[in-house]
Amino acid sequence: MRHILVLFASFLIIACGSENATQKVAAAATKAAATSQPATSQPSGKLQYDQEKNFKNLSQLTFGGDNAEAYFSFDNTKLVFQASNEKWDAPCDQIFMMPLTGTDKGTKPPLLSTGKGRTTCSYFMPGDSTVLYASTHLADENCPDSPRTVDGKYVWPIYESFDIFVSDMSGKIVKQLTKDPGYDAEATLSPDGKMIVFTSMRSGDLELYTMDINGKNVKQITSGLGYDGGAFFSPDGKKLVFRSSRPTTDAEVKNYKSFLDRGLVQPTNMEIYTCNIDGSNLKQITDLGKANWAPYYHPNGKTILFSTNHHQPSGRVFNIFSINEDGSDLKQITFDDTFDAFPMFSYDGKYLAFSSNRNNGGTRDTNVFLAEWQD
Repeated sequence: MRHILVLFASFLIIACGSENATQKVAAAATKAAATSQPATSQPSGKLQYDQEKNFKNLSQLTFGGDNAEAYFSFDNTKLVFQASNEKWDAPCDQIFMMPLTGTDKGTKPPLLSTGKGRTTCSYFMPGDSTVLYASTHLADENCPDSPRTVDGKYVWPIYESFDIFVSDMSGKIVKQLTKDPGYDAEATLSPDGKMIVFTSMRSGDLELYTMDINGKNVKQITSGLGYDGGAFFSPDGKKLVFRSSRPTTDAEVKNYKSFLDRGLVQPTNMEIYTCNIDGSNLKQITDLGKANWAPYYHPNGKTILFSTNHHQPSGRVFNIFSINEDGSDLKQITFDDTFDAFPMFSYDGKYLAFSSNRNNGGTRDTNVFLAEWQD
């Protein structure tokens, strides 16, 4: 998931499965913000902004490196997240765990992945004794190459070596869930712990699939041309929310297919969609333009939080917004002048975890934050 891009408005970071994208977007946002008008009047080192009325007792959980996609355990006491941090012997994303009190600044948190290849999108399994994540380590123990631009366009590689694994709390892999050729990643779990949703290339396009937690009973959910990914279940487990690029013109289709044939995507112009878990009742929720991604359901099951840069003419600032399922009542939730993304509620609805470039001392670091949520 996660250094430099010239036109920040022309790219986006893909939640769950965005190899090295977090570093790329956050670093570019930091650089861009240094040369542009801040989105707010608050100082850049501010931990919480006055406009962030939904947050109470905001705390910073990590301090340095690139940390993102922090997701709660079922008992709401721990977070599993991905990070690249040379001090933790993680030159590219690996999976780590921390309590809600955060990491010890001088100590490497528990490593739950192998430390080899590149990993993405971890999620606790039922019982909180194992975690789900995708990794490239079977193909190569080294970090895979990560091209930033191809043909003058920002791209993200779709590694065909990504497969989905289950690891115990000591970092031992106990099961491999996918073995089909091609990209399998971006896996998350239903609230009842019975079903996994993930993105796969097995049909020839990037579509959503579901499977049982043992890897059986795989079903294709979406079928429209374009990159469907970063999916999460609704609180009642009956719906999915995800971000999608849906090329429509002949030029857009040609461009999308050309990059996909080379194992690449140009992840721009994403919107938020929902559907039932069988793929029926597909709805486009946002129509904002630019980059709308990293959606997650509010505990009420009717509102969606997501990250977007639609509100900034330059496209250089990402903040978290909320919107109702019918597309109404769009509200800004976070106000950092660079980068806020990856919102996730605890299962009891009391807390919100997210990643941000705030309070990073002017560096390119992306850290995990935790707030008590108040509507």
